Amino acid sequence: MPTTTLRAATPADLDAITDIHTLARTAYYQAGGLLDPDLTSAGSRARRREAWARVLGSADGTVLCAVREGEVAGVVSMGPPADPDLDPTTAGQLYQIHVRPGSWGAGIGSRLHEGFVRLLRERSLSTGVLEAWERNTRARTFYARHGWRPDGHSRPGPCDAEYLRLRLELGA
Repeated sequence: MPTTTLRAATPADLDAITDIHTLARTAYYQAGGLLDPDLTSAGSRARRREAWARVLGSADGTVLCAVREGEVAGVVSMGPPADPDLDPTTAGQLYQIHVRPGSWGAGIGSRLHEGFVRLLRERSLSTGVLEAWERNTRARTFYARHGWRPDGHSRPGPCDAEYLRLRLELGA
């Protein structure tokens, strides 16, 4: 069985990260009923690429790549919480986690999640937060399996479905 290693993302990973994000995002939004052609448009991909370039060049966050058989198979980005009601001295936010759809179920997402939790602990943060689209049942099931629970906060999302905020409390 192939092993999955985690490493810090570099600018050389930009296209692989953008492709994985595009494929994963398209898969989960389409599965949830969003059939917007802009999901896969060249302009949409270019905007995602620009956003990832900014993230990779920022000191505020951390991006890790999951590498399997020499190829980037997944990505996780994390940093301070985006919502003002969360204390950045105790909480870190998992902004995005994406795995190439053909590799779903191979443990790559769990390795990325482990990397996020490890960084929370290294930074002495006791809480993780993230947002998941309520129609992305695959992601919500994954996070529940890893101990995440809804914390009661949400915001509007596409297709009259909410983005739910989930919370992970780390034990001592």
